[in-house]
Amino acid sequence: MIERSKVACFSGHRKLPKDCTELKANLEKAIVELIERGVIFFGNGGAVGFDAFAATTVLKLKEKYPHIRLVMVLPCPPEEQSLKWSEEQKRRYFEILDQSDKIRVLSPRYTSGCMLNRNRHLVDNSAYLICYLREQRGGTFYTVKYAEQRGLKILRL
Repeated sequence: MIERSKVACFSGHRKLPKDCTELKANLEKAIVELIERGVIFFGNGGAVGFDAFAATTVLKLKEKYPHIRLVMVLPCPPEEQSLKWSEEQKRRYFEILDQSDKIRVLSPRYTSGCMLNRNRHLVDNSAYLICYLREQRGGTFYTVKYAEQRGLKILRL
């Protein structure tokens, strides 16, 4: 069993700002800070937007920190999760999955609650949450509130 103190997860909006330069710098800084605190595993839910951005950043940082691991925690099978995405989003998603260290699929098919279950699973198995929260509604808002209730250390970008 993996020690929670060595696990961080991500949550953020699907829509990102046009210029992500500042977000990218802050995200890298947050991940490196956690690596320096002993975090090895980075759980990612595989959504478009911030999740994809965070996964790509972890993969890039693996060049400098080869001991870290990207764990994709998917709500349902990849083909179902990506069903309504653009071809570019799908290409990027499957590229990330190919490079990840582990893939865990939580439900054998898409259900109305599978995204919520994925978010809870990520939080329940982590000590840290790196989040990009700009709206007081939706999945990211719920996930951050849940993480607060569960006592995670939250790094807000």
